[in-house]
Amino acid sequence: MNPALLLNFTKQELVDRYSGSILGAAWTLILPLVNILIFIFVFSNLMGSRLPGSSSTYSYSIYLIAGMIPWIAFSNTVTRSAFTFSGQSHIIKKIRISLPHLPLYIVLSESIIFLISLLFFLLFLAMTDNLPGTSIVILPFIFITQQIFAYALGFLFAIFDVFIKDIREFVGVIFQIWFWLTPIVYVPDILPTYAHYWLSYNPAYIFIKAYHELFAFGNPLNTQSLMILVVIAHLLLALAYLTFKKLEKDIRDFL
Repeated sequence: MNPALLLNFTKQELVDRYSGSILGAAWTLILPLVNILIFIFVFSNLMGSRLPGSSSTYSYSIYLIAGMIPWIAFSNTVTRSAFTFSGQSHIIKKIRISLPHLPLYIVLSESIIFLISLLFFLLFLAMTDNLPGTSIVILPFIFITQQIFAYALGFLFAIFDVFIKDIREFVGVIFQIWFWLTPIVYVPDILPTYAHYWLSYNPAYIFIKAYHELFAFGNPLNTQSLMILVVIAHLLLALAYLTFKKLEKDIRDFL
């Protein structure tokens, strides 16, 4: 897929998402801001939630937002990429398009929304004097690795979705369970000892923990864990591509 077509798909995706509404594409800016304001108001001002050992008014809100923003980008990228082949079958039938590249417009549109949310979050951190230090330079690496993993997983699901229509429900259930198995709304310290062992096998925990260390705790990042995620993402990408090459003819026939 050439860059112009990818950008056109991405633009159309962002426009179509709120088509028919009065404010239209402006919701792309409004919703991330509203979500962040709700988190801050409810957990800091209304409930007065704090992280264990912290007296900061906004400590839990920062922890929650630092985990929720990347999780939303990750989960939306995977779940929406999973249906790109079946959902765009009318286009695939009309023009010869590179199927492995098709989910990229979902990756790009969700990345744009992530960046908008991140900008509002950074503004809040600046206003409350909680901006991270120079370690923030590693943020693009964390996000790109996360999105490569999301793309690979979504691509693999998209292949199976062509043949197995239950994939839509399966992916929804998996991500509900995965969300609660990942310390996003709670801190891992509350988990029993045996659960910490299983956390090390949760790929999402690797990047969520990196965001928490960066924004909520200001601790040095575990680069070894991030490199493990890089390897997992690329192995999954290779698996998805090999599966696609084996089934490409059948995929186009089924569509």
